[in-house]
Formats: sequence, structure tokens, C-alpha cells
Amino acid sequence: MAGCEDLKELLEIEVIPDVEEMIDELFEEIAEAKEANEDSKAEYAELQELRSSFLALLSDIEDNDVSEEECSEIYKELVKMIESEGGSEGV
Repeated sequence: MAGCEDLKELLEIEVIPDVEEMIDELFEEIAEAKEANEDSKAEYAELQELRSSFLALLSDIEDNDVSEEECSEIYKELVKMIESEGGSEGV
């Protein structure tokens, strides 16, 4: 059963870097287009919020504010999301 250490590792090694990469790619697309349409702005804001949420979760794990059971449930959900998208693109 996955616990907080497994979730912390998944966040640090895969999830957060993937979200940051998606943010960077979107930022590059916006820069190349020289302007952002409303959809791009909304997607950028969502990705920033998602990144912030994952960083807050990571901080809570490090402060022992998340139970092993909660970590296990979150871990399973994240793995399901990753697998359903065929990779980390859907995180």
C-alpha cells in the first residue's frame, strides 16, 4: 500500500515537474503567438493553480499534516490519472 513517502516521491519526481513542463510549453506557445487568447490564459491559470495545490500538498506531507490513509488515496488517484492519459500529460 502506497503511503506518504510514495506520494511525496511521485509529486517530486513526476507530477510537479510534468505540470511545470506543461506551464513552460504553454508559456512558449503564448510568447511565439505574441499574445494569449482567453483559452490560453485560462489554461495557464489552471496549471498555475494545480502546481500550487501540489506544492501545498507536498508541504503538508513534509509537515506530517496528511495521514497515511489520505496519502494512499491521493497516490492511487494520481496514478490512475497518469495511466488513463497514457503518461503524465494528463496530470
